[in-house]
Amino acid sequence: MLINLVNKKFLVIGAGKVAKQKCDVLSKMGEDFKVIAKEKMDDFPYDVELKEFEIEDTKGFDVVIDATGNEEVTKKLLDNKNFLLNVVDKPEYCDFYFGSIAKKGNLSILVSSNGTAPRLTQVIRDRCERILGDFEVNREMSYEEVKKNSAKAFLIGCGPGAVDLLTIRAYNTLKTLEVALYDHLVNPEILELLPKSCEKIYVGKQKGKHSRKQEEINEIILKYLNEGKIVGRLKSGHPFVFGRGAEELNAITEAGFEVEIIEGLSSAISAPTNAGIPLTIRGEKDSFIVVSAHLRGNRINLNWVDLLLRENIRVIVLMGLSRIKHIQKKALEIGVDENREVYIISNVSLDNQITIKTTVKNMLQDSKKATRPAVIVF
Repeated sequence: MLINLVNKKFLVIGAGKVAKQKCDVLSKMGEDFKVIAKEKMDDFPYDVELKEFEIEDTKGFDVVIDATGNEEVTKKLLDNKNFLLNVVDKPEYCDFYFGSIAKKGNLSILVSSNGTAPRLTQVIRDRCERILGDFEVNREMSYEEVKKNSAKAFLIGCGPGAVDLLTIRAYNTLKTLEVALYDHLVNPEILELLPKSCEKIYVGKQKGKHSRKQEEINEIILKYLNEGKIVGRLKSGHPFVFGRGAEELNAITEAGFEVEIIEGLSSAISAPTNAGIPLTIRGEKDSFIVVSAHLRGNRINLNWVDLLLRENIRVIVLMGLSRIKHIQKKALEIGVDENREVYIISNVSLDNQITIKTTVKNMLQDSKKATRPAVIVF
């Protein structure tokens, strides 16, 4: 039951830290309130009538908030009550509880723990606000329209693998999902962070195995969005770094749904870092470039190999392990120094990470010790 407290008179008893929190809420709501207290803390920002509390002080007030922590004050209020009462941290004496409110347009969501877990209600409120986005509802909207408008998609970068390399935003978003579509490179430990009720759908693309086409993945996302679900597309690394995130973004927005991009740490950055390779060194390596050796339609990309003729640049190659024979051949053909250092880093950031130091001359032979997924750094 929601009680309309607009234009009601509030009395706050106490002028300490907790009383200030309640006054902050009332002030933000624009409500009329008075504060009385025997003493007040330094820098209390509201006007206070300094006096010993008497029950007569409650006359004319609709709502009383006892923030004193004084049992005698509480007893007086309980014995002479003709108002709505909230006794801070004493839910058994409360006629109502302060909740955390998520508000978007005409829609208000009040989250309450019956006074027992205020921090939890704040976390849930924040999640509600993120899910709602700019969602608004009116009486004329049909159930189907409301359901569709409540749907939202997240493209979530899950980083190179290690759970503790997730961003805080990704971590929090994972816990709000109703449906999760995930790749084969997403660490199973990350999937364990999803709610137990979340439907998990594998849509990975793995070399040599049957995989879903991108168009099919887009259709699955839209199917659940049309059902009003909160859908997450979990992608290894960063969704916009060779992750086909742009294609999924376009499909979702063209269908009229809201989508939020959650950044993730790309293995292009994490692999050299975990191998102890600075991406730039002042005066020596002034730039780096990230390329993919794999193009759409299983085609090979070697258009970047001539960059290896430059000594002042790092070249990070994603999806290149299966193409390393062609990369080596092209590099030697155009005159790349055969002794140029090459690093092959497998299973970036995980316990089974392997870093192989080799050269252009020996990279093909040494690459046989590496496993996919791997990043090649020149």
